[in-house]
Amino acid sequence: MARTRERGFPADPEPLPVPVVDNHTHLESIADVLPDDVAPPSVAAHLERAAAAGVDRLVQVGCDVESARWTDGLVREHGAILGAVAIHPNEATLHAGVDEVGPDGLAPAPEDRHAASLEDAIALVADLARGNDRIRAIGETGMDLFRTGERGAQVQREAFRAHVALAKELGLALQIHDRDAHAEVVEVLLADGPPERTVLHCFSGDAELAKVCAEHGWYLSFAGPVTYRANDHLREALRAVPLELVLVETDAPYLTPHPFRGRPNAPYVVGHTVRAMAATLERPLDEVCAALSATSERVYGPW
Repeated sequence: MARTRERGFPADPEPLPVPVVDNHTHLESIADVLPDDVAPPSVAAHLERAAAAGVDRLVQVGCDVESARWTDGLVREHGAILGAVAIHPNEATLHAGVDEVGPDGLAPAPEDRHAASLEDAIALVADLARGNDRIRAIGETGMDLFRTGERGAQVQREAFRAHVALAKELGLALQIHDRDAHAEVVEVLLADGPPERTVLHCFSGDAELAKVCAEHGWYLSFAGPVTYRANDHLREALRAVPLELVLVETDAPYLTPHPFRGRPNAPYVVGHTVRAMAATLERPLDEVCAALSATSERVYGPW
């Protein structure tokens, strides 16, 4: 008899011995992966469950016009949450009128949030970041060449450069989205000069790319995929860099760690990833947690 696959949130992990930061999460999107008849947890419920698991601080990422505005309001209300805002590379192509790519590879239907020009959307991001000292990062920005053609790639490159310049102007950290664009992302960073605190979110490269990042002092943030059996290259990358350059994230509601892959993700689940990272590094869990916490504050400042 076939087993029914679990679809709800994963089990709560044992609390971490030292609290850590989920440095990249999308709280506004968690409802999108739940059945229509399941009410999403409130922000307060997410924070309570995360704190009980030893995840006491978050960086909420708003990477389109709507979620950037939502993030701006959220971080004003909750002391455990800091914010990052940007126009995601795939969003950038849509604002620019390039419909060769959507999240599913199909030409998307028009949406109100894409009515503004790309320049106006980035200007909104800049205004939010300038007006709220609890927004501590510009991100996620970067390049996503998974299903992007030449025209879209050019739009993404220019949008990425604008975000890099903004992060440097405001003295904020930069969170980078890099999908199938390792060489292109590194090229832009080296040509334009990276911000002092540059994070490759949901790091997807190999040990060689990790070493390049480490040489330049860029931070690598690992998510659930580092726990997947097939991803030896991610574990090799983790071992290839100093622990002081490592961060952890959920990228919720997606990329839930093994053995919960395919189920909804949330900040409390990051403890499963932290334990897998400590095992990969063969270092004590409390030591890894303390390093992750200290590095998060070094990148984003105090909460």
